[in-house]
Amino acid sequence: MQNEHTPMGESAANAVDTVVEKAQEMGHAVADKAQQVGQAAMQKAGEMATSVKDAATQKAAEVRTAVVKQATAVGQVVAKKAATVKKAAAKRVNAAKKAVKKAVAGARKAAKAAKKAAPKKAAKKAAKKAKPAKKAAKKVAKKKTAKKAAKKKGRRTTMYSSKGKKLYAVRDAKGHFKDIQTYKRSHAMDMKRKSKAEKTAAAKKKAKKK
Repeated sequence: MQNEHTPMGESAANAVDTVVEKAQEMGHAVADKAQQVGQAAMQKAGEMATSVKDAATQKAAEVRTAVVKQATAVGQVVAKKAATVKKAAAKRVNAAKKAVKKAVAGARKAAKAAKKAAPKKAAKKAAKKAKPAKKAAKKVAKKKTAKKAAKKKGRRTTMYSSKGKKLYAVRDAKGHFKDIQTYKRSHAMDMKRKSKAEKTAAAKKKAKKK
C-alpha cells in the first residue's frame, strides 16, 4: 500500500480533492440553474394568469356593453311602439267623442222639432188615455203582491224548553207566532203529510196497476 505522504499518494489525494471540488461546483451550478428556471417558470405563470385575467375582464366588459346596448335599443323600440299606440288610442277616443257630440246635438234638434210639431192638446189626450192603463197596471201589481203574500208559508223557529226539549215556534207569513209545537209532534205531522211529488208518484203507480 502507498502512503498518502508519498508523492503518489499526494497526487491521488489532490486528484480526489479536485474531483470533489468540481462536483461541488457542478452541484451549485445545477442548483442555481434550477432556481433560475423555477423563478422564470413562476414569473411566466404569473404573467399568463394576469393576461388571462385581463382578457376575461375585457371580454366581460364587452359582453356587458353589448347587453346594455341591446337592452337600450329594445327599450327605445318598446317606447316608440307604446307612443304610437297611445296616439292611435287618443285619436280614436277623440273621434268617438266627436261622434257622440254630433249624435247628442242631432237628438236634441230632433226633440225640439218634435216638440214644435206636436200640439199640446194631443199630448194631453195621450196622457188622459194612458191614465186608465196605469191604474189597471197598478191593480194587477197589487193583486200579484197579495197572491205572493198568500203563497208565503209559515216559518219555524227552533227553540228549547227549560228542560232541554226541542220546540218549534211556528210563525205566519207576517212573522207573528202562531203556535209552539214539540219536535215530536211536528215531525209526526210532517211524516203524515205527502208532498206533490209523492202524490203524483202514487197516482202513476195506481194508473200502471190498472
